Amino acid sequence: MRKALQHFWIWLVLAFLYLPILILAFYSFTDSTMIGSVRNFSLDNYVTLFTEEALIDMMKGTLLLAAAVAVISTLLGTMGAIGAFYSRKGVRGFLEFTNEIPIVNADVVTGFSVCILFIVVFHIDKSTFLLLLIGQTALCTPFVYLSVMPRLKQMDPALYEAGLDLGCTPMKALFKITIPQIMPGIVSGFMTAVTLSLDDYFITTYTKPATFDTISTYVVNATRGAQTNIKTALWALSAIIFVIVIAVVVISNIGGKSDEER
Repeated sequence: MRKALQHFWIWLVLAFLYLPILILAFYSFTDSTMIGSVRNFSLDNYVTLFTEEALIDMMKGTLLLAAAVAVISTLLGTMGAIGAFYSRKGVRGFLEFTNEIPIVNADVVTGFSVCILFIVVFHIDKSTFLLLLIGQTALCTPFVYLSVMPRLKQMDPALYEAGLDLGCTPMKALFKITIPQIMPGIVSGFMTAVTLSLDDYFITTYTKPATFDTISTYVVNATRGAQTNIKTALWALSAIIFVIVIAVVVISNIGGKSDEER
């Protein structure tokens, strides 16, 4: 009885998490204009998604922004984690503490802070993408740090020291020994940064140019009066993102098991 209740609870949690997404994916293959009324099955939503110029521009801009933010955040977060790891205990503790503040802090506070600092103090024009890039990088970098630091702690410190003893310079030992050892954490941090950039709404809203939209801001605006075919095409976009996430997770798990077997 107890085991049955445990299984029931697990399936209930899974249904709560994934059933709304699956329902949305199902309706993306229909010509229904609202959830609840099933009409004919159709691929019109997917055709609209990849033929509507506004949607194509929005997806291109979102992906380019996510890629740029992920690269910068991965570099900063990885360098910060390596620097903190090889620092004294007190310095490392201080850096880890300060890294946790942006994570716990609300996105709306980060968005306001970035606007006040760079628009009011440094007079950076909001019509450029620099403000948006800075805001999202500030959001993503701490998460990259958290992904890389555990890998550094699991790494055998004697490997780096052995490389130095065998004639490597500190920089060469870093790229030949340390970076390969922590590469899974770096990749995980990169993917986390991509996800956060795609998902962010508050910081993007406060820092983006008026004529630019990411997926998150476009979806919110679309619910306020966009054409019906645009709204339903976003169902198709949600389904595609969900499938891509599943594929990435499966590939990552398979890759992780292969590395463990080796």
